[in-house]
Amino acid sequence: MSTANNTLSIFALGGVNEIGKNMYALEYLNDILIIDCGSKFPDESLLGIDLIIPDFSYLQENQERIRALIVTHGHEDHIGGIPYFLKTLNVPIYATRFTLGLIELKLKEHRLLGETRLELINSESRLKFGEIEVSFFKVNHSIPDCLGIVFDTPEGRVVHTGDFKFDLTPVNQQYADIHKMAEIGRQGVLVLLSESTNAERPGSTTSERVVGTHIEEAFAKAERKVIISTFASNVNRVQQVIDAARKTNRKLALLGRSMVNVVEVARERGYVDIPEGMLIDQSQINHLAPEKVAILCTGSQGEPMAALARLSSNNFRDVSILPDDTVILAASPIPGNERGVSKIIDNLFQLGAHVIYGSGSTTGMHVSGHANQEELKLMLTLMKPTYFVPIHGEFRMLHQHRLLAESVGVERENTFIITNGDVVDVQNSVARQTRRIQAGNTFVDGVGVGDIGSIVLRDRKQLSEDGMLVIVITLSKSERKIISGPDTISRGFVYARDSEELLNEVNRLVKSAVNDLLDDNVQQWNVMKQSIKKSIGQYLFSQTKRKPMILPIIIEV
Repeated sequence: MSTANNTLSIFALGGVNEIGKNMYALEYLNDILIIDCGSKFPDESLLGIDLIIPDFSYLQENQERIRALIVTHGHEDHIGGIPYFLKTLNVPIYATRFTLGLIELKLKEHRLLGETRLELINSESRLKFGEIEVSFFKVNHSIPDCLGIVFDTPEGRVVHTGDFKFDLTPVNQQYADIHKMAEIGRQGVLVLLSESTNAERPGSTTSERVVGTHIEEAFAKAERKVIISTFASNVNRVQQVIDAARKTNRKLALLGRSMVNVVEVARERGYVDIPEGMLIDQSQINHLAPEKVAILCTGSQGEPMAALARLSSNNFRDVSILPDDTVILAASPIPGNERGVSKIIDNLFQLGAHVIYGSGSTTGMHVSGHANQEELKLMLTLMKPTYFVPIHGEFRMLHQHRLLAESVGVERENTFIITNGDVVDVQNSVARQTRRIQAGNTFVDGVGVGDIGSIVLRDRKQLSEDGMLVIVITLSKSERKIISGPDTISRGFVYARDSEELLNEVNRLVKSAVNDLLDDNVQQWNVMKQSIKKSIGQYLFSQTKRKPMILPIIIEV
């Protein structure tokens, strides 16, 4: 459904009422501009699913009008869906130097690099698509080269903040364009879309520079090897680890594919400065004195196959954690990852390591890359929007952000708390939210994209909880009678040798149900299967209070 002639439409395909898979769009006349295309990881209920990306249906229906995908920065929740998006829609991508480097890594992996148009932008770039002019401003975040985006349309100005905080002493000297933001606000902002991740946290976030001091202190105190785990994309943190290794005269090894890849991109493009001869291969670690070694690795979120998890279970070739080694987790667990992180910390203590972990305030090893309440209010005050759409957060965060907007003068009725698919239409500079487009989740499982739906997931849940029972029975085609079976195979339901009585009764019930149907001259397999499922399901539930998946297999000979 396209918009009315002179209506500006703003909508989210991901990123509201959730953390992750950020994707937003602006639509005016014949042009659609997309902001970000992220992914998110599944929770425990989505058995076997590798990744969740937005539903691109609406964009596929309107693909001839899509002019660009503009990327605010290089975190997975903003770029993780790009390869899957490009497989269905080949759209030019506009991003900063470091962000493009990370996107190129993904496209190489998916063999899409040669076919994709990548356009380099920076905070001074100006673009024009139909009636929409696009400009940018620099923001601080926990990754280099982050931008906010300004869309000047005939209906008015729309600003998307990207992910941001106000760090007045950034490690990489990339200062936020506060004066430019104030000027954008002075000229008038009709709609502001601002991130809400830390909308519940009072005060302001601490500068990343503080973390560097704590890392240096820990390196200086460590008597043996130092193993430090953080997000590979937090290049400012990586630089601080490099600086601490240099000051304490340690060699540095990188463990984990994403850490190696991201540091390589950052080094090639001048975002990290690694002294000549500092980097060593993992095979050299054991040949150096422990006090001369630092290891920078992935796995701060408890991912089972990442480097830190494998180190904690002594399952990493050439590298072991020994008593009195120092292990630093320089990241806070993302909600949902706490259990995996706790398990790793327990394992590390069992190995005798000195472990430094916990939130930034207790250890000083981590600060958030997202704005707290005072910084969110500052952004609102600088931009002075007429209408406000809080984005990038779960419902309670969006709600809290609305209260912050009210406190600095945005009218309550002018804030739209939307869900994915809700459209905010602006006509004659008046915004309304009255319609929806299709939006939702697309599941990636192995190489399959979107081929796993709720029915398959329901089956997986049933199999994981109650197991399955396969019942094989052979019928004679000519005589219409059972000539073999039933044979019952249990997987994940009961152990056959311990449950002979139960399974014998199942076989008796199956035989009885099939014979009754044959006597009534019922020969359709689907009717037979349904009858078997029903009678066996009821019996098993009455005996075990379990509902295994029942798979009757009927063979005719």
